[in-house]
Amino acid sequence: MDEKIIYTLLLGSNLGDRNRYLMVGRELLEKHGRLLGASSIQESKAWGKTDQDDFLNQVVLLESYHTPGEMLEAIHEIEGALDRKHEVKWGPRTMDIDILYAEDRIVDLEDLKIPHPLISERQFTLVLLNEIAPEFIDPLTRKTSVQMLEKLSVTN
Repeated sequence: MDEKIIYTLLLGSNLGDRNRYLMVGRELLEKHGRLLGASSIQESKAWGKTDQDDFLNQVVLLESYHTPGEMLEAIHEIEGALDRKHEVKWGPRTMDIDILYAEDRIVDLEDLKIPHPLISERQFTLVLLNEIAPEFIDPLTRKTSVQMLEKLSVTN
């Protein structure tokens, strides 16, 4: 039997009915596993490409039998079903789903890096991670989201 993996995912939307996109995104994720928890939904300024509307973001935990590669494929299908366009890097989007963690696995492929390489630089991500998994230890940095957020707060 295949192994279950608990994925930590970041959902974001800054186009259209952002709350609805997050809700439908969660519903579509449940076709690929069991939702174990969700952070609050918070609004944040766009990151990377800042000349666009604010995002609504949420972190969810999803237990799934998908391998990390299969999860990435499922995410691309969900984003496509929600009219995601890949026109501009970090540009506006109806739905963006990032794999932050796949438990303590480390994946380093051309199209998939787990843990997500920008976790420690994104305050909005760390705040939401703190809500849902404050004691989870990042397998690369060996730090919790609490520790990463404290370090980011000091350096900013």
